[in-house]
Amino acid sequence: MQNKPYIVVLAGGIGSKFWPYSRNNYPKQFLDILGTGRTLLQMTFDRFVKFSDPKLFLVVTNKMYVDIVKEQLPEISDEQILGEPLRRNTANCIAYASYKIKKKDPNARVIVTPSDHLVINELPFQQKIKQGLKEAEKAHHLITIGIKPNRPETGYGYIQYIEKPKLGLVKKVKTFTEKPTKKLAKTFLESGDFVWNSGMFIWKNESIIRAFEKHLPEMAEVFEEGMEFYDSTDESGFIKRAYSLVKNVSIDLGIMEKSDEVYLLLGDFGWSDLGSWLSIHQLKERDKNNNVVDANAVLYDTTNSYIKVSPQKLVVVHGLDNYLINESENVILICKLDAENKFKEFVADAKNKGEDYI
Repeated sequence: MQNKPYIVVLAGGIGSKFWPYSRNNYPKQFLDILGTGRTLLQMTFDRFVKFSDPKLFLVVTNKMYVDIVKEQLPEISDEQILGEPLRRNTANCIAYASYKIKKKDPNARVIVTPSDHLVINELPFQQKIKQGLKEAEKAHHLITIGIKPNRPETGYGYIQYIEKPKLGLVKKVKTFTEKPTKKLAKTFLESGDFVWNSGMFIWKNESIIRAFEKHLPEMAEVFEEGMEFYDSTDESGFIKRAYSLVKNVSIDLGIMEKSDEVYLLLGDFGWSDLGSWLSIHQLKERDKNNNVVDANAVLYDTTNSYIKVSPQKLVVVHGLDNYLINESENVILICKLDAENKFKEFVADAKNKGEDYI
């Protein structure tokens, strides 16, 4: 395993844009959303185990999901599941994993990946990861993978890059932009030097530790103090204290936007972050009216819609365009299919009706 990278899987999200199918106690990364027989977390494991070994995986998740991870990934040990005591952002997740890896193997290479994304074309994906591992060996390069955009998507973050021929395959990163407006997304697409931010990173562990020390020194100091506690019975207590001290910040905002060592590899391998019902609608098989029907349903004059209801019930739908109809446990949701910006409001108002609804 000496030359194999560690795989850090970020699996702590709550998947609110997939509510009510995705719930607080069982979010989307633990669901078989695509109907493949494997959950999104399991598909992520399958994708990356080709580059590594099950013993080199670390899954960072909320402590309430630890037992679900154990059940879904029996290939890894309890010590490889990092249960977070509080909900924090990606910088915190990555710092926790990075300092644990530092104690185990100071010379490790690391791949960081979300747990709930889709990759359709495996061969070009594998080639891109291998290129990234090679590029990460250079100096203190922090490698991110950007996806060539094919539409002005407002649900993704964007990365702007600079062409520098002497760099070879990699591009120098210029800016990171969070989810833009439709108008700005169209400008990005037309400019030709913006790509979607995949949230996948490749680096030497010492490179990201160095970046934490430079750009998030308070966070680095907190997790460095845990070196004597990692992989011991005292780790849980230390992490509980550590998470109460560190601020809530993303890896993009905390490090990638500040560092001068960030480089981009362009990826084109059928990627989706599966971030909304609309994104699943675009991937699923659709009927002649562009409807996805995962239900016992009869449709009249209905187009561009997604109907997902228990097969024990007959659903009769008339006169809808661009709608989502979803029944999950004790909630029925009917809304515009592209209303992903409303889901925080939906979930917040549902919570006011009772915790059982979220």
